Amino acid sequence: MTRVQALKDRIRILCLALAGLMGMGGGSLATDEAIEAGIFHGEATLPQEPKLSLEGGIAWINTAGPIHLEDLKGKIVLLDFWTYCCINCHHVLPDLAKLEEKYQNELVVIGVHTAKFDAEKDTANIRKKVKEYRIQHPVVNDANQVIWRTFGVTSWPTLVLIDANGNYRGHASGEGNYAVLDKAISDLITIHESKKELNLTPLTFKPEKDQPHNSPLLFPGKILADAKGKRLFISDTGHNRIVVTSLKGEVIDVIGSGQEGFSDGAYQTSTFNRQQGMCLVNGILYVADTENHAIRAIDLSAKRVLTAAGTGKQSQRREGGGPGKTTGLNSPWDLMLLPGTKSLAVAMAGPHQLWKYDLETGEIVVWAGSGREDIIDGTPTTAAFAQPSGLATDGKHLFVADSEVSGVRSVSLAAGNRVETIVGMGLFEFNDIDGKGPAVRLQHCLGLAFGEDNLYIADSYNNKIKICTPETREVKTFLGTREAGSRDDPAQFDEPGGLSIANGKLYVADTNNHAIRIVDLESKGVTTLNLASLSSPSRVVQPPSFRNATVVEAPAGVLAPGNTLAFDVALTIPQGFKMSPDFPVRYLVSTPDKEGLLSTELSPGGEQIPKATDVLAIRVPLARAVVDKQAFTITIGVEYVVCKSGNNGVCVPKSVIFKIPVTIGDGGRDRLAVSSPK
Repeated sequence: MTRVQALKDRIRILCLALAGLMGMGGGSLATDEAIEAGIFHGEATLPQEPKLSLEGGIAWINTAGPIHLEDLKGKIVLLDFWTYCCINCHHVLPDLAKLEEKYQNELVVIGVHTAKFDAEKDTANIRKKVKEYRIQHPVVNDANQVIWRTFGVTSWPTLVLIDANGNYRGHASGEGNYAVLDKAISDLITIHESKKELNLTPLTFKPEKDQPHNSPLLFPGKILADAKGKRLFISDTGHNRIVVTSLKGEVIDVIGSGQEGFSDGAYQTSTFNRQQGMCLVNGILYVADTENHAIRAIDLSAKRVLTAAGTGKQSQRREGGGPGKTTGLNSPWDLMLLPGTKSLAVAMAGPHQLWKYDLETGEIVVWAGSGREDIIDGTPTTAAFAQPSGLATDGKHLFVADSEVSGVRSVSLAAGNRVETIVGMGLFEFNDIDGKGPAVRLQHCLGLAFGEDNLYIADSYNNKIKICTPETREVKTFLGTREAGSRDDPAQFDEPGGLSIANGKLYVADTNNHAIRIVDLESKGVTTLNLASLSSPSRVVQPPSFRNATVVEAPAGVLAPGNTLAFDVALTIPQGFKMSPDFPVRYLVSTPDKEGLLSTELSPGGEQIPKATDVLAIRVPLARAVVDKQAFTITIGVEYVVCKSGNNGVCVPKSVIFKIPVTIGDGGRDRLAVSSPK
């Protein structure tokens, strides 16, 4: 290849990345080099000098209403342009969470969801993913790409920085930009502080993840049917745990505490983080612990969880490998034992590759895929995948659900391991079309299962199960109506993610329905697994923090003797704001100088009143009756939220601590009234 041709190829790749044609990983290819060079693409204004605006979205999530840039004056704003299929967009979320925590008074992050796939334009689907991915900041559905065009964005993810005066300050594309953004935000804070331009009043939002969820499963991603052991292993992804049941749904074991984390140990105390695929080998259940960037090994006899590979931190490695326990991984999504070997194939979604984990030596290495996000056949080193997310085998081939090209790929297990395409045409070629080979269109398929000479495909964003004959490359709809739903007859699914076959049954992890569906392969009858004996993990309720609270030294009062104390607490509503009905008013009552006085009914997590009100009537049950002439101090801490009047998503938390000297005496009042300052 000539130097001129090499340069032309290089320019072509960079242009594709900027245009978004390289998809989710293409943006990061160009950006990785930019970060290494220390480049942040900052400018005083955008080249077109448009009026910066968040107008044009069709719906808002995690807020009480739309948010306008002018309402955020005094705040540094970071826009995250993303789409929920994108693995690089997933990788940005922990960085955003760290920035939000570090700069909670100065920074507001807003997700701008601009869809790639048709299914991703639907607000209901985005809302589910916002909950599944545990996103806490506001997200706007930019289904028509209005905001995308306003800011001149060309690839996912792109992060745009706006200063406290509403001026564009720069952008960074791809993942791995935490250090650059951290410095840029810190520098802006220094500048604004010197000019007294910051609004340090924190804002609050209502995350979907905090909404009640009563189903025993939460976004199950994968399922593994063990015919020999008559068991199901369910990756209860949203609950960070593995559920083991009989084939009829009777609970055998629950592996993991349900809390997000990365710790080994006994079933009850070990933790996972949005784990996905599983593989059972000789009594050891291997788990792709996706958000922990690790492979976990569960000894089903000893009932202990260990880490087989990965360090818990994301790696950008795209070649080589090493000892599993010291080699970083990047979003492993599925696992499969390679027939006739003692090695696991790993669908490593992050670098768009297949890796191989040796069960005997503990070594893990890159196996197939150049790391470029694309659909290219060839040898393991020249082939390219695009976010591989599901694996299956017929004994002669490893089949790969190549989600970002909406394709199914095949890796020969004979010498050479040649990679070929069964269906799939490119990163932006998707639809719902049955047929043969090049005519077939899927939409972000995530799961595969092979049985009875057929390959079953979880055509996730089409809400269907499809059946494929690999030799002829023919694909046709097996079940599903494309419309999301949970009916058994006619069968409907909602973004199914994982498949497994045992005893003539196809088990489906029906992700957005929070359910496991069972398909009789002969009759096509569908039922939903009964998990009546399974409970959701206990939720950890954080006590009120009373952060930045105003302390009110209330006047002394006299209360009548009795078994309860009563207070009317008037809360201040700033002009132009209203009490938010979407947030409960929470309070905590204590008697610092009179231990044991309050009833144990008042939990340390705080009491709450479901409906917001500006006058809070509080009844405090006592552990014992108070009698005449007792004196003590009652402390009442109250947290509430006010939002801008009208259809507006800007909400501000308020916190007041009342210290009330109380005397018990005959002739005292039934209740005392206190007010927060204006």
